[in-house]
Amino acid sequence: MQLTDVTTDSFDTTVLSADKPVLVDFWAPWCGPCKALGPVVTSIAEEHHDTISVMKVDIDAHPDIAVRYQVLSIPTLILFSGGEPVATLTAPRKRADILKALSSWL
Repeated sequence: MQLTDVTTDSFDTTVLSADKPVLVDFWAPWCGPCKALGPVVTSIAEEHHDTISVMKVDIDAHPDIAVRYQVLSIPTLILFSGGEPVATLTAPRKRADILKALSSWL
């Protein structure tokens, strides 16, 4: 499964106006921990596609989105529901920790 890349132009429509919760993976191509987390995020997207959407924001290409949501380190995952951030995970380490943090929305 290929995750959708969100841009500055598409963020509000794709994420904030979504009809179900959206998990956004803030990452950068040079970030080793981001690359390691990628398969975990993809597997969560595949397993829970009926309850949440999962998208990615390259903070190098779209730094304004990272600034808007005060993403100070990567990887950072932010779950949006009803157009608002409802959960933030900074440098998540384990799949189980991510699933636990998102359990109310899965």
